[in-house]
Amino acid sequence: MHASVKMDNDYRGFEQGPIRPPSEAGSLLIRITRNCPWNRCTFCPVYKGSAFSLRPVDHVLEDIDRVHRYVLEIRACVARKGKVAQADVDRLRLLDGKGDHAALNAALNWARAGMESIFLQDANSLIIKPEQLLAILHHLQHCFPWIKRITSYARSHTVARISDQDLQRMAAAGLSRIHIGMETGSDKVLARIKKGVDKTTHIKAGQKIKQAGMELSEYIMPGLGGRDLSMEHALESADALNQINPDFIRLRTLAIPNHVELYDDYSSGDFQKLGDVETARELLVFFEALTGITSTIKSDHILNLFENLEGQYPQDKEKMVGIITQFLELDPTEQMYYQVGRRIGLFKSLEDLQSASKRHQVEDACARAGIRPDNVDEAIDQLMKRFI
Repeated sequence: MHASVKMDNDYRGFEQGPIRPPSEAGSLLIRITRNCPWNRCTFCPVYKGSAFSLRPVDHVLEDIDRVHRYVLEIRACVARKGKVAQADVDRLRLLDGKGDHAALNAALNWARAGMESIFLQDANSLIIKPEQLLAILHHLQHCFPWIKRITSYARSHTVARISDQDLQRMAAAGLSRIHIGMETGSDKVLARIKKGVDKTTHIKAGQKIKQAGMELSEYIMPGLGGRDLSMEHALESADALNQINPDFIRLRTLAIPNHVELYDDYSSGDFQKLGDVETARELLVFFEALTGITSTIKSDHILNLFENLEGQYPQDKEKMVGIITQFLELDPTEQMYYQVGRRIGLFKSLEDLQSASKRHQVEDACARAGIRPDNVDEAIDQLMKRFI
């Protein structure tokens, strides 16, 4: 376990951490740990300056109990009159005179989303002892027997050290999907970004999760190799994923906020960031190199240039490769309009270039901001920082 792990014994009410995957937008967030036990990745701004700590299991169970109580009340309201009125919410805020508003809000938000999935926070929930995680999983199943999915982030370094038997017990207790930030399969890039893991460990962890019977989402970060390691990043990442065959491969294009270590390397010229066209060429190499897998590709983030770059291997490979190729074959001005249209939320696919109304808005935005093909990447960098 990481040397700086701390335990906070003072219960302060229901907690939620700062992030979750986009695919868990409708999930109930249950915080098991605070922040990230590694917290050294040069590209990640999320937990910098925040110490990692374990929440006592009884605190987590109390969080679950508080949400469970509100959920029972919400379900009762819906059963009686088909909805939860504002008067019901006001009554629940004063439940027994000591309502937990954070727990109530979590229950209400979860109810609106259908109450089907739960996500365990923060960055690496599997770092706690297996018996503790099993206790939490069993309690979740007891309180919410109707749920379809329990998921969590995890580090490959942590998963690789968990026994196959314990992983299988977690799967049997309801832990059904793990999200891992692989970022890259290149040992050179992994070392440079201080990921704290190597390619071999990424592969081992991914295979262990699959063998345990859990779904696996692996996150890849296009552009993370920079200009010098772009092709190695693409090919080594594809090779690692080919050996794992995860259920999902999720794309998260590199953006560099000003307050991360990688920004210093970028500012000094030690790291040369790819523009969108270069990143598209890297993606083309990556997609072509993926083979022998049945993974589903997801491009579910505004940082990605191609929102519709989604499908399942092998049957949708040609379609996805075609999307990238189509962009690369555009002239620079058309590429610029698509880049800007995508990042200001107007374009979802290359076909939107043919929409007269949307295109006019993008052309006007470029003219007003002075965006040209020779400076579009700098403009895109500033837009992307808003979404981190």
